[in-house]
Amino acid sequence: MVISNVDLFLTIIPSFLIAYLGIIILFHGRKSVTNIFFALISFCTVFWSIANYLSISSPDDQTLFWTRLVLFFAVPHALLFLLFVYNFPATKITNRKFLTILLSIMIITMLATVSPFVFSGINFVDGKTIPQTGILIPIFALVVLGSLFSALYLIIKKYLTANKDDKEHWRVMLIGTALSYIFIIATNFILVVFYQDTSYLKFGPLFMLPTIIGMGYAILRYQLLNVKAIATEILTLVILSISVVEAYLSQTSLELAMRLIIFVFYAIFGILIIRSVLKEVEQRQHIEKLAGDLALTNNQLKFANDKLKEIDRQKTEFVSIASHQLRSPLTAIKGYSSMLLEGSFGDFPEKAHNAVERISESSQKLVTVIEDFLNVTRIELGKMNYELSNFDIGKLAEQVIGEIKPNIEKRGLTISYETDGNDHTINADPGKISQVISNIIDNASKYTKEGWVKVRVENLKKTNKSKSDTIRITVKDSGIGIDKKNITRLFEKFIRADDAGKTNILGTGLGLYVAKQMVEGLGGKIWAESEGLDKGSTFIVEFKQAKTK
Repeated sequence: MVISNVDLFLTIIPSFLIAYLGIIILFHGRKSVTNIFFALISFCTVFWSIANYLSISSPDDQTLFWTRLVLFFAVPHALLFLLFVYNFPATKITNRKFLTILLSIMIITMLATVSPFVFSGINFVDGKTIPQTGILIPIFALVVLGSLFSALYLIIKKYLTANKDDKEHWRVMLIGTALSYIFIIATNFILVVFYQDTSYLKFGPLFMLPTIIGMGYAILRYQLLNVKAIATEILTLVILSISVVEAYLSQTSLELAMRLIIFVFYAIFGILIIRSVLKEVEQRQHIEKLAGDLALTNNQLKFANDKLKEIDRQKTEFVSIASHQLRSPLTAIKGYSSMLLEGSFGDFPEKAHNAVERISESSQKLVTVIEDFLNVTRIELGKMNYELSNFDIGKLAEQVIGEIKPNIEKRGLTISYETDGNDHTINADPGKISQVISNIIDNASKYTKEGWVKVRVENLKKTNKSKSDTIRITVKDSGIGIDKKNITRLFEKFIRADDAGKTNILGTGLGLYVAKQMVEGLGGKIWAESEGLDKGSTFIVEFKQAKTK
């Protein structure tokens, strides 16, 4: 068997390049069904090409055997190509039923190709090889051509429906497939069937290169190949190429068999080396990524830790200042102003009475603001202490309303209280709940220019509004209302409604935040409702009813 330069460059080397690309795709770090289909297609293409070449180059008594193998490997090549296109770019099987049907058809058709029912024999007329077709040759043609044209249709369809980023690899695959199968169909069907010309069959590997390259490009488009891995693969390619050429140049069957065994050994050894290198590269990349992530995390943690320490230091300083520098003088101001108003120091001019009264009210407001800041600090430091006991929250609410009612009525507002008359006992901190109720009512009155504030306490289970034992406090007002975009952020720290400053310029945005933290810290729920601006607001607090003996 004599090899020519044309045979070498147009048949053997393309075959090896196809096999090499299949191995690269299969073992280059992407374990997916797409890669498996591609590798199987590549290997079928190589075997089909070898059989194709040997069917016209081997002795006459072997021609029928190799011709049948041509058809044998053409069947899985076509069906696997259809599966590849159907499934790509998914990494898992998208339709197992479709896969099962095609694999069943593939096995049956492959078995048929090695029987006399597809090719019954070979005739040699005037130096031409003319296969004798059997009764199943139409079935074979239907399966192979049907699969190829179906795959081509799917490629066109996916190309037309693909997004801008995906169109490129579908375009390359479409061009490659069209070129390959124009040549394949022309040489394997038109020339052979109609003109009995088999001289171009040996160039099958060359004709398949556009399709294989297009498919490989689509898979590898987004992969970055490691230099070390590429060098190892190139070395393996060179060794296997030399082994293939030596096998092809064998003079005897024994020599061919020995060199084929050596080729298989080199192939297995090369694959193991490539896998080892890829695993090493993958592990190194993984370690480098972990090291980078760890370093970044350490820097972030260090920065966050330093920032937390600074915030903690500032909070500690603030608590100290608020406790010693602000609270003490304000307590004295509030105390002496109250004594003046009560006449403890004797009578004083009526004109001064209003001024002293304003001093007392302002000092009380500052005390409240300072207490809110202190509570925020305690909450964020986790130092808020709760003294739990069973008490009637309805009676507590009525008591709070009685204390703040005079100040509310001074603003020209009315406040009312109603209850369903049922048991309203909860287990919580009476002092904190008193502060929560006071904050909510005070907030409602501050943002109500005129009108009313209504407070209701009810047992939802007793009033058939809930299946659970839940106590609800509702504070409703006729004030400025809350915009829907602000209502979800109302209980955040330092957050106020957009128009709140027009009604109350002294608000800090801490009262509702503190109320929410206290309520939730005691196991309750709090939220706000409003139909919109100028439609009033409703604040709702719920606690589970305490079990009483």
